[in-house]
Amino acid sequence: MTEQPPQQPNQQPQQPPQSSQQPPQPGYGYPQDAPPPYQGGAPGPYGHPQYAQQPPYGQQPGYPPPAYGAPGSVPPGYPTGDPHAPYGYDPLGRPYSDKSKIVAGVLQLALGTFGIGRFYMGSVGIGVAQVLTCGGFGIWALIDGILILVGNDHTDAEGRVLRG
Repeated sequence: MTEQPPQQPNQQPQQPPQSSQQPPQPGYGYPQDAPPPYQGGAPGPYGHPQYAQQPPYGQQPGYPPPAYGAPGSVPPGYPTGDPHAPYGYDPLGRPYSDKSKIVAGVLQLALGTFGIGRFYMGSVGIGVAQVLTCGGFGIWALIDGILILVGNDHTDAEGRVLRG
């Protein structure tokens, strides 16, 4: 025989306790509503108008960036209107000169004993030294002309890189 535990007459069967579920409050770990877009003095995501959401630097809202070759874009090596870089900037950000390294190299190869290529580049001191030594008896002028044609670091008198 199995014995059953005695039941008390006024006791109800136990039910699991009900937890009071509340909807999640905004805060850490819960998605929040997006901040309003920048409208004059409306605060941005950090609560201050200065830090309001604005387009990235250099882009105007509603205008796509100009494509290469499109009107308004300037390919490398062409006049930009910038007085500090009349022929644009090289890929390293250095301004191009209005003088050509091909012209300087050919002048140095042809007339290097007179330092003409160096005078063209604006290196008056080296040009005078080449005149006085006849271009290092032609050897200095030959090597210098080849280095000007091959190198990418020759500059004019204003420190701008020669165009290639």
